[in-house]
Amino acid sequence: MAMLLHGARLTTPLLFFLLMFSTAVEIPLSVPQVPTIVRQSHAQVAFPFDEYFQIECEAKGNPEPTFTWTKDGKPFDFSDPRIAVSNSSGSFRILNEGQLAHFQGKYRCFASNTLGVAMSEEMEFIVPNVPKFPKEKIDPLEVEEGDPVVLPCHPPPGLPPLHIYWMNIELEHIEQDERVYMSQAGDLFFAHVEDRDSRSDYCCFAAFPRLRTIVQKMPMKLTVRSLKHANDSSPPSDVGSHANSIKQRKPRLLLPPPDRGRESSITVLQGDTLLLECFAEGLPTPQIEWKKMGGDLPKGRESKENYGKTLKIESVSYHDRGTYRCTATNALGAATHDFHVTVEEPPRWTKRPQSGVYSTGSSGILLCEAEGEPEPTIQWRVNGAPIEKNPFAGDVVSPGEVSFTNLHPNHTAVYQCEASNVHGTILANANIDVVDALPLIQTQDAESYAAVVGSSTFLRCEFFASPEATVSWLREEQMKPLEGGRFETDENGTLHINGTVAEDGGAYSCWVINAKGRAAITASLDVHNATTLRVFPKSPRVPRSHTLELHCESQCDSHLRQSLTLSWSKGGEAFNANGTGDSRVIIDGPTLTISNVSLEDQGVYACSAQTTLDSATAATHVTVLDVPDPPEHLHLSEKHDRSVRLTWEAGDDHNSDIHEFIVEFEGNREEPGQWEELSRVPGAETTVLLPLAPYVTYQFRVIAVNEVGRSLPSQPSEQHETPPMAPDRNPQNIRVQASQPKEMIIRWEPLKSMEQNGPGLEYRVAWKPQGAPVEWEEETVTNHTLRVMTPTVYAPYEVQVQAVNRLGPGPEPQSVVLYSGEDYPDSAPLVRGVDVVNSTLVKVTWSPIPKDRVHGRLKGYQVTWWKSRSLVDGRTHPKQVNTLRFPGQRSSGMVPSLDAFSEFHLTVLAYNAKGAGPESEPFTFQTPEGVPEQPTFLKVIKVDRDTATLSWGLPKRANGNLTGYLLQYQTINDTDEIGDLKDVNITAPLKASWHLSNLSATTKYKFYVRACTARGCGKPVTEESTTLGDGSKSIGTISEGVNLTQKIHPVEVFEPGAEHIVRLLTKNWVDNNSIFEDVIETRGREYAGLYDDMATQGWFIGLMCAVALLTLTLLTVCFVRRNRGGKYSVKEKEDLHPDPEVQSGKDETFGDYSDSDEKPLKGSLPSLNRDALATESADSLVAFGEGGPGPFGEDGSFIGAYAGSKEKGSVESTGSSAATFPLRA
Repeated sequence: MAMLLHGARLTTPLLFFLLMFSTAVEIPLSVPQVPTIVRQSHAQVAFPFDEYFQIECEAKGNPEPTFTWTKDGKPFDFSDPRIAVSNSSGSFRILNEGQLAHFQGKYRCFASNTLGVAMSEEMEFIVPNVPKFPKEKIDPLEVEEGDPVVLPCHPPPGLPPLHIYWMNIELEHIEQDERVYMSQAGDLFFAHVEDRDSRSDYCCFAAFPRLRTIVQKMPMKLTVRSLKHANDSSPPSDVGSHANSIKQRKPRLLLPPPDRGRESSITVLQGDTLLLECFAEGLPTPQIEWKKMGGDLPKGRESKENYGKTLKIESVSYHDRGTYRCTATNALGAATHDFHVTVEEPPRWTKRPQSGVYSTGSSGILLCEAEGEPEPTIQWRVNGAPIEKNPFAGDVVSPGEVSFTNLHPNHTAVYQCEASNVHGTILANANIDVVDALPLIQTQDAESYAAVVGSSTFLRCEFFASPEATVSWLREEQMKPLEGGRFETDENGTLHINGTVAEDGGAYSCWVINAKGRAAITASLDVHNATTLRVFPKSPRVPRSHTLELHCESQCDSHLRQSLTLSWSKGGEAFNANGTGDSRVIIDGPTLTISNVSLEDQGVYACSAQTTLDSATAATHVTVLDVPDPPEHLHLSEKHDRSVRLTWEAGDDHNSDIHEFIVEFEGNREEPGQWEELSRVPGAETTVLLPLAPYVTYQFRVIAVNEVGRSLPSQPSEQHETPPMAPDRNPQNIRVQASQPKEMIIRWEPLKSMEQNGPGLEYRVAWKPQGAPVEWEEETVTNHTLRVMTPTVYAPYEVQVQAVNRLGPGPEPQSVVLYSGEDYPDSAPLVRGVDVVNSTLVKVTWSPIPKDRVHGRLKGYQVTWWKSRSLVDGRTHPKQVNTLRFPGQRSSGMVPSLDAFSEFHLTVLAYNAKGAGPESEPFTFQTPEGVPEQPTFLKVIKVDRDTATLSWGLPKRANGNLTGYLLQYQTINDTDEIGDLKDVNITAPLKASWHLSNLSATTKYKFYVRACTARGCGKPVTEESTTLGDGSKSIGTISEGVNLTQKIHPVEVFEPGAEHIVRLLTKNWVDNNSIFEDVIETRGREYAGLYDDMATQGWFIGLMCAVALLTLTLLTVCFVRRNRGGKYSVKEKEDLHPDPEVQSGKDETFGDYSDSDEKPLKGSLPSLNRDALATESADSLVAFGEGGPGPFGEDGSFIGAYAGSKEKGSVESTGSSAATFPLRA
């Protein structure tokens, strides 16, 4: 529509100025103004399940508006108690207490004050009825097979949308196909019925989802009479003929209904969906086709549904107007129907009247235009009343505009423009406010602003002024307004500073001036340094599967540092700061790490910084390198017998230049499918001339190589076969292998399949004695070995091997010198002497055997030695042979790892590849004394505040005659500080304990014990312990109990006449609690360490028998008392005898013992040996089996007879017994 300008005689520039000014000003609510509706309801449905229905109308204005409503054009009465009116607006609420029908209608809200009246659009309030099918009796329907049938639904009216379903009584859908169809109206059509269509429960269901309601029509019964039973007396052929002549028929349209004729009209609104449907009865079932007359169906928006019976066009436009034809056809004919489609549209604005603010004496114009189909009609109102009742003189009114001149304050009003057609009505309010006032600045005074260098800064000075005002900004130290250059003032009063610099900081003032007066505010600006970023590394190149790490370095003004946040993005898509969906991506502050990168990770990565004032971004391009794609399009050319040219095309190099191509071939007859490298080609070339071998069927492939690695192989090329030829080379690595004297087994590396050059490969072998003027002996073989016998042992021969195939021999062979088989040496070396280097190392010297007695190539000499006896005790040592080989021609060698202070025998022999020769006569030598090994253990068995008793075991190897021990000790603490080392020389070699005194109380000591011989002292064994404080009870530190052993050793007695305490302990012995305890006085001589002699003494055997009998009696009593459930408290014993060691010496009785934690195995005798580990102790009998020294030898010999097994268990005993164990020398 064209814009119409009547009566106002305004020029176009003036019109644009008036429109621009009227729409650019927002009146502050403090200024008197007409009402403006800011919120209103639209169409609303009173759903029965809602508690209430809110109808809204809110408006602003000065004075505050009051509200009235109309319903269907008449004033609405709010006296109904079910209506709750809002006090702060025109909204009200209708309570759902039933019987809402009289509220249904079209409502309109009016907001008014002394300056004007605003009017809302009409809002329809819909009170839907509950849809119901009428109660009716539906007669059964009976038809013949082949007849058309329509089952009507006639759904009740209700709130759309409506969904219709046909189902049976079991709620199973009635199947639809080309023959059966449900129309848009809900009727069920049958083009022709079949026998299977008979049923008594056809039910139509209508669903109203917005009402949450589904209603059902009464079931319908359909009976189909089958034609095969129509005439049972007629022959079947006659019946079939009769049926075909009656039932088969051409199509006849049932949809649209026949009463509409062959044409009908359809109206659809623009943007809606057009649905056209056709259904025809007939036999055979008709097929439906659609077309648009004079044009094509709209592509992309049209579809055919329900087996073509429905044409659907979405988003209809005016271009879809026209005639659409449906055609139903079968073999007997066709039927058509034309749909004349008209597209219409509700009204829509093309020019909407705009509100405006005017000053006294000014002029204005309101434009109102709308489009629609049919064309809308325009109606003007003023303050809700028709404009014909307009009280303002001078208004010029036309259908499309209202113009006015020489406005005055009384002209303030609300104009309404309403456009309507048959499809709807639209309404627009336009406020005309005539205001004369001083400028009103809406921005607060003395506001503070902050900006960064280089940014655009905006200082606000929003204002309202009528008449029109001018705005100017000034710096406090300057009187000249800021204009031009970097400074711009917007129409709304905002000062725009482009490219802010540090010098822009300071105080500013904004002045607004119009014809009624002036107003001003001040503002201050702080300028900070801008945030900068740097991402490194710059443009990284990362191989696939490696790790990418990017760092973001930021520089930020100190005032903005606290608000600085960093984030990462790729290709504009941000990574989540709280973690990404990809576990490979880790963001740790300014660092972005991506592990196991792939080609998809390539792209531009950006680091962004955000502060309260500015933002910055720095980016880098990440290139992901990968192996190249396989080469393609392999082609063979220049084909010859011994060469061919291969050409190919390179694949994608994946950001890394290809520096090499590898050409492989397959054609080995012995290993088919095995690819071998043939050539390497520079990456800049894609062709190569390949050398070929004869008698091979070649196939080639190419692999591309870049800095990341190799590509997959290309697809194989075509095959190329070369003709056979004589061999080009002879076998290599000719060698001899002999297992018998005078034998020569000649071997060589056979030619590979690619080297044979033709079929029938053989090897021609020739040989003769080296340098002899004799003819070559010759033999031809097919394998790669030949056995030749020679007259002499280890004689040199010249040997040649030549390759031969069916096309001829290979090149002239080269001779190699080989030796015949070796024999054993038949002479023994002579041992000249043995020089002792130290106690464990000697040097052996011998005379080599003559060369002619080697009978082969000498490989070296072998020295054999064994220990015959120990010089410590003179005992003979079982023969344990040791050997050591010295390769090459030599006459001496070093023999290590000998036992000190021992006697050895030694022999020497020569050996070659065949084997060893005879040994020399044994040579006898002795090793000197050495230093002992460290003692086997060191324990602190008792400590007091200033004393400690130590016990240790003999060294496992004395390496000479023991002369004594060196005991050393020093103070230590938890730091690195240690005290002076003090020495105690113990000259008694068999003394294995020592009592130290004059120690410091509550002090930690470290003790060292070394065993000594005349050669010196060996390595120390160490132990740590802490002395007690004042008032503490002395304690023993023995932690191991009895360890039963089958070995029998006597108790060693070092000090005749001394008294010693002998205890029988449990393995978990604590606080000196003893099963048995006795005091023994030793009267015999000091034991010399030869255990075997004592074990044969009669008194010792008697002692062991007594101990065994006593133990057996004890165990029997324990077993009997245990079966009775007896418990024996160690605690009671301790209460009666606080010092069990002293008490046991007085009464010589067994102490009470109970162990409730461990029970013996069922059916087994309780054992004195327990597996529970405890702290090791010098008094422990566990080590006695090794014969460790001590006042009693610690060999457990007097315990060995107590029991013969080491089963797990515990001891529970009671009773009292006394026994003494005198030891006699």
